[in-house]
Amino acid sequence: MVAGTGLRLSIVAWAVSRVALMMCVFRVWDMPGSDVSVDIEVIYQGWYGVLRTGIFPYDDVTWQYPPAAALAVLAPGLLPFLDYAPAFFVLCLLADAAVMGMLLYAVRDPRRGKAGVWVWVTGVPLLGPIVYARYDVMVTAVAVAALLTTARRTRLSGALMGFGALLKVWPVLLLVGTPRGPRTRSTWGAALVTALLLAMFCTAAMPGALAFLTFQRDRGTEVESLGSLVFHLARHFGWHGKARLNYGSVEFLGRHVHAVSAMALGLSVLALVWLLLWRVRARRFTTTTPYDAAFAAVLLFTTTSRVISPQYMVWLIGLAAVCVVMRTPRQGLPVVLVLLAAPLTQLEFPIWFSHVVASDKLGIATLTLRNGLLVAATLVACTRLWRETVSEEPAAGGEPDPPTEPRESALVSR
Repeated sequence: MVAGTGLRLSIVAWAVSRVALMMCVFRVWDMPGSDVSVDIEVIYQGWYGVLRTGIFPYDDVTWQYPPAAALAVLAPGLLPFLDYAPAFFVLCLLADAAVMGMLLYAVRDPRRGKAGVWVWVTGVPLLGPIVYARYDVMVTAVAVAALLTTARRTRLSGALMGFGALLKVWPVLLLVGTPRGPRTRSTWGAALVTALLLAMFCTAAMPGALAFLTFQRDRGTEVESLGSLVFHLARHFGWHGKARLNYGSVEFLGRHVHAVSAMALGLSVLALVWLLLWRVRARRFTTTTPYDAAFAAVLLFTTTSRVISPQYMVWLIGLAAVCVVMRTPRQGLPVVLVLLAAPLTQLEFPIWFSHVVASDKLGIATLTLRNGLLVAATLVACTRLWRETVSEEPAAGGEPDPPTEPRESALVSR
């Protein structure tokens, strides 16, 4: 009875908080700071016009997304009775509702952690209306579906991961934690086939499908990234660079920016090397390892990115919710740190973004604290993943935990 009341309360809280977010993006309530809806009304709608002609916007440097992102940009056309921006906001709300529905369905099993639903209910409004003003919540819905099906429907899970990778690349990281053996072959194979077929279709159907690779390569250090803190501080010690709109975001321009951007890429490469080393060294895959590994991997690549845009936090909140639902024993602290970073992210954008761009004390302090929490969450998540799967000896008897629950084993090959 208590659990049922808690879930009903979570549904009410979700509905109330999402009404508030919709009122923000529809400008019924004016948020202080930068307008989060401008990208939808100008950039996304401009892409929509180009994509409808049958080509990708390959001459627009702000188009930095894999080809399946066109589906998200074109999706508001499914609601012809609404203008583009309102239709986009409604679709983001539906994606949010889909994540909520999947989490509620998962916790029908009494072994699941109902607190995971609350991670999603509270985490999204803590991040603010940016969630409905970018398409990342749609990608997160695909990733959550992929993770929640990974134990029972490996091929479906792999197909969703492959599709997610063609939407915004990062869902490919969800593959890293699948236990060795038939599950890995099934999941990875389905992901590879789905991604290849979809990429081939997009390339054949519309020119410019791979233009995003060049535009991503040429990006610099964005003012919200970990590396940007070097220049925020350097401006107070005589560095004369500028923060300007460049490649679709506000980046630092000036001496040494290229070197810091290269260092960020180097950190991402090291993160990949660490994940590969972990994959090779891991000896003990438990029922929660796929979720632990996915969360740690996405934290790694978010933190080392040259661009830690606010919407990236949507990915982490979604994966954190799945970790708590699946009762991952060691990710509690990283989940809390991500939730603490969410409101700070809303403060640095959109509320105090002018302070961030100006590199004043308020902007630097907010950004340092947010990025510090993400770094701490990353280090703790990765350390605990390593200890659980590499360093610690299996339980008495010498056998690792089974990769799936007994009643699920017959369904693994689906």
